[in-house]
Amino acid sequence: MTSQAFNDAAAKHMETLKMYVPIVARVHGKEHPEFHDVHRLFNELEKKMGAENPELAGEFEELRKVTDGYTVPGDVCESYEAVYNMLSELDSAYGA
Repeated sequence: MTSQAFNDAAAKHMETLKMYVPIVARVHGKEHPEFHDVHRLFNELEKKMGAENPELAGEFEELRKVTDGYTVPGDVCESYEAVYNMLSELDSAYGA
């Protein structure tokens, strides 16, 4: 069952993530090809989130691997950092 904490985090961050993820992929994808995986996984999360009680553990597990635990690279913009922080918050809330 999806927790209230996850629903709150999703309500807080999904619209911004929908806007930022494609832009960050376009801007940083060449130097950080792993972000294309982040983009793909985010799209999978977004599709599944329309369901009642979505099963997202696999996507979050893969996101943690791809992002090295949401570690922000040193040469990226604030939007890239914001995406990782928002995804990390969603991940934590989902696991709560």
